[in-house]
Amino acid sequence: MDNKLERLKALAKKADAIATYEIERKKNLKRLEALYAELELAQKGGPFEGIFDYSAINLTGVSLQPENLGEIFQRRYVQMIAIAPYEDRGRRRSRNFNLRYFGRAESLDDALKGKIVEFILRWRLEKSFRGVDHYRDMLRKLDGSF
Repeated sequence: MDNKLERLKALAKKADAIATYEIERKKNLKRLEALYAELELAQKGGPFEGIFDYSAINLTGVSLQPENLGEIFQRRYVQMIAIAPYEDRGRRRSRNFNLRYFGRAESLDDALKGKIVEFILRWRLEKSFRGVDHYRDMLRKLDGSF
């Protein structure tokens, strides 16, 4: 009896983890879309759904390192750079795409700087979720093929 109860508890714990994961992901995606609109990234980036086609989104002029997150680099310009993959004569290549220019780092408003950093971190979080989904789908296909 104890063994069945332990298995049931473990199953309930897994279900709770999955529900938490999905709730966090939905909240993140909703906030990410709001930041996309606030930062006016659609002007160069196009529709919101297309931002996950980029390989990466980087930032110049503001640190994204954990030990000094959000610190500005003096005498630098703040730009959001997207890296877009493309095919060139059968070879996979990538190019940098200026998603948005914000001006000098030292003149950047703190609230705007916070939104920029938050957007990139939330984009990276959602991109990692999509990577997990991709590999889960591949494993499901693999399970059915052997």
